[in-house]
Amino acid sequence: MTDSTPNIFADNFVFLEGPRWHQDSLWISDMWGHTVHRIDVQGKVSDVINVPERPSGLGFMPDGTLLIISMADRCVYKNIDGALQLHADLSGSVAADINDMVIDDQGRAYVGNFGYDIFAGADERNAELILIDPDGSHRVVADELMFPNGMVLMNGGSTLVVAETFGHRLSAFDRAANGDLSNRRVFADLGELTPDGICLDTDGGIWIASFATGDFARVVDGGEITDQFSVGERAAVACQIGGADNRTLYCMTYGGQIEDIASGARLARIETVSVKVPGAGSP
Repeated sequence: MTDSTPNIFADNFVFLEGPRWHQDSLWISDMWGHTVHRIDVQGKVSDVINVPERPSGLGFMPDGTLLIISMADRCVYKNIDGALQLHADLSGSVAADINDMVIDDQGRAYVGNFGYDIFAGADERNAELILIDPDGSHRVVADELMFPNGMVLMNGGSTLVVAETFGHRLSAFDRAANGDLSNRRVFADLGELTPDGICLDTDGGIWIASFATGDFARVVDGGEITDQFSVGERAAVACQIGGADNRTLYCMTYGGQIEDIASGARLARIETVSVKVPGAGSP
């Protein structure tokens, strides 16, 4: 890492998730601000679309159409000319809020969910990954995951890696031609770290945001941590590599407690550091 001191890039958000680098801009979901934003390299923020039931994971179809996770109604929507159009309704397939997503080059989307109502203090329950085909049909492709969160596709799309936040690990799957998953294995055992959002670089390293410890770290297959830095008492929520040189790590951080998230207080911001290895464009 060439610069481990985070700089504030943009602030005055409620709670940020789903950062994606696309068309020379950072796209983010302000989950409890109920809005998807686009931010240019100078930090100018533009509103893209309002999502009443809380946006989270974002992704782009092969034709450029933006897909948006809508958490509370457990639906995935398309942004069509500034309006939400239903792509897939997952409410009959999952028992809790859906959260993050990754899309392959054929437009198939993998979507995780909480497994239980974390905000209401419900008992923990493992969760599934859902695969949505381009036509909106969907099926369960993995289960028994401990709070599946951020995901990346690597090795030419033949491998999916998912963050299991409360499992303190990254888990990898082989992908079949139809998108099915098999051969589950541990990509990285992360000890005390709690991976939330993740992103991939061109050397196969995965940057993780560790929500509970306030750390951002880069890990490689097998679990070695090659880089790590702290954002102090702030929560580390998600990250993405982009920028003009594709070596800027955009870090979503939060300055409150879990019980503060739904209050509407603007405690979230984006911080940046420079990294050595460029982003690979996943998620």
